[in-house]
Amino acid sequence: MHITRGTMSFAKDSKLQILEKPIEDADCGQAFLSGLLHASGTITKNSEGIRVDIVTDFKEVFDFLNTLVSKLYGEKLTLEISDDYVINKTTYYRIKFPVEISLTVLRDCALLPPNGELTFVTNIDSNIVADDETKKSFIKGAYIGCATSSIKLSELGSQSPTTGYHVEFASHKREFLEDLQSLLQHFEITCKIATRKKLFVLYLKDSEAIKDLLALIGAEQSVLDLSDEMAKRDLRNTVNRQVNCINANINKTVEASLKQISAINYINKKIGLESLPEDLQEVAVLRLANPQESMDELLKLSTIKLTKSGLNHRFRRILKIADILRGN
Repeated sequence: MHITRGTMSFAKDSKLQILEKPIEDADCGQAFLSGLLHASGTITKNSEGIRVDIVTDFKEVFDFLNTLVSKLYGEKLTLEISDDYVINKTTYYRIKFPVEISLTVLRDCALLPPNGELTFVTNIDSNIVADDETKKSFIKGAYIGCATSSIKLSELGSQSPTTGYHVEFASHKREFLEDLQSLLQHFEITCKIATRKKLFVLYLKDSEAIKDLLALIGAEQSVLDLSDEMAKRDLRNTVNRQVNCINANINKTVEASLKQISAINYINKKIGLESLPEDLQEVAVLRLANPQESMDELLKLSTIKLTKSGLNHRFRRILKIADILRGN
């Protein structure tokens, strides 16, 4: 299944990469379906019977899921959209399972409680994620179903502010996220759970952990994109630190020069520069002639054989004389 990617969010782009690889193994397909339903599934009951749906703003999952369900159950899904599903300018789609297979799907995905109530269980069944491959497939389904990211890829020369590194899974079911957290920790991926209003959020903020997650679920291009982004930001931060350091040094040079010139002008006004010792007259004239130069540049322009320390010492003497004349 080949999908053409355009300009979109980092999370959606990574989801498309997952969908490019079909799931051949039936157990992995079941685990993927279970993860997706845990993350974004709903159960409805009407005159037609019991139906399970998936509500998502990621309609590209429909073709992938339709192929998977056809392979597992021999049935086709339908895609529905209405104005009611437009929230905050985001369009939501309802992927509808046939009534004929909905209960079977729920049981196969270990989503119904033992008492037979029509509600999703909140825990992940260990039989669905019995080995590493089914664990990975479940995480893929959960990622497709409820993962978002604030990561924004930038251009190398861009000066626009960039966000941090953040990927999260949001759900109303804390137990589901706690079990998902355990699955990720099984693969040594560190993540945390927080509460946000009426939602629970499982989040990753460490860039290396996010890369590990993306690699685990088969979004290799996003791993490369994130590594490239990290390198760009590191370079930009290094350049900014260097620029800030240069600016700080320039400011120090300007401030020192202004103090020296002020002192020299005050001395000239009060007693005349000719009253200064000859060695101080030379550096005073040198500074007045080159008000913007640093101490290193003054040394290059000077005909006097001085060290930087010696030049600094002479300016300190000039500043002291000016202070005395001012009565300080």
